[in-house]
Amino acid sequence: MARELPPMLAVRAFEAAARHGGFAKAAAELFVSPGAVAHQVRQLEEWLGLELFARLPRSVELTDAGRAYRASVEQVLQDLERASAELRRHADDNEVTVTAMPSFVTRWLMPRLGQFRAIHPQIEVRVLASVPPVEFVRDRVDVAIRLGAGPYPGLAAEPLLDEHFYPVAALALLAEQGAPDAPRDLLGMVLLHDEFEARIPEQIDWARWFEAQGVVVPRRLQAPRLRFSHSYLTLDAATSKQGVAMASDVLASDAVAQGALAPALARSGAVTGPYRYHLLQSKPASAPRRPVQSFVEWLRGAAHDFRRAR
Repeated sequence: MARELPPMLAVRAFEAAARHGGFAKAAAELFVSPGAVAHQVRQLEEWLGLELFARLPRSVELTDAGRAYRASVEQVLQDLERASAELRRHADDNEVTVTAMPSFVTRWLMPRLGQFRAIHPQIEVRVLASVPPVEFVRDRVDVAIRLGAGPYPGLAAEPLLDEHFYPVAALALLAEQGAPDAPRDLLGMVLLHDEFEARIPEQIDWARWFEAQGVVVPRRLQAPRLRFSHSYLTLDAATSKQGVAMASDVLASDAVAQGALAPALARSGAVTGPYRYHLLQSKPASAPRRPVQSFVEWLRGAAHDFRRAR
């Protein structure tokens, strides 16, 4: 017996319009005109025999029937999207996709990926540098690394690395200007500021670090300032002798080990950050693919080695 299904293009148009609260934004998402979306929604309403939207002079609003139908349609489309993504991932059975914030990718993950490739040369690794919340299904992501306090509802989450913050600078800069003897001495040096970190509530920035050292800082820091949009840019500027950076040890340790950067103080005065990097995965109905398991096991080991080497 044939299934009695509504016109699927019309269902998709309705879901987009309901999610965006109007036809214009739905049209932009679907790459059609608002009139085409309105026509598809009208077609669905005629098929159902119910109005899904109330047409107002300058907008549209979901009716009670529209709200109920939206909840059912969204669940069906999410299930279809998830099932399709699972099959697409299995089609690329040797590929692992990992996403992390740009600074973590460039300063911690990338220098270590060669270790994984040496152990698993048959596995293809796809790396996405991104900041927003992870869309595992839409972006075909297997593993995500995010900085936060948790919890992460609906995801399998485990702590990976915590952070310790301390000031760093190029050895050449410290030799030219003289290494500071105490935290207060840094107020007379060029301080490099990370605008991304500053937007994270309670994250360790220069003001909080000075406060932890017992240094009273004027309303505006006395030293000249340079500001950067990402942590890796701040550390690059420190490496090129532009000033002193407030650095997470997760992001700066490799550069310190290689001599590109050095703690600005003999006794670094490290302050533990309020957040941790977490390893995140979706909760599939079945066990993760073997390449994903291999990558996760390696990632845990690499984090363990980093913590032990501190």
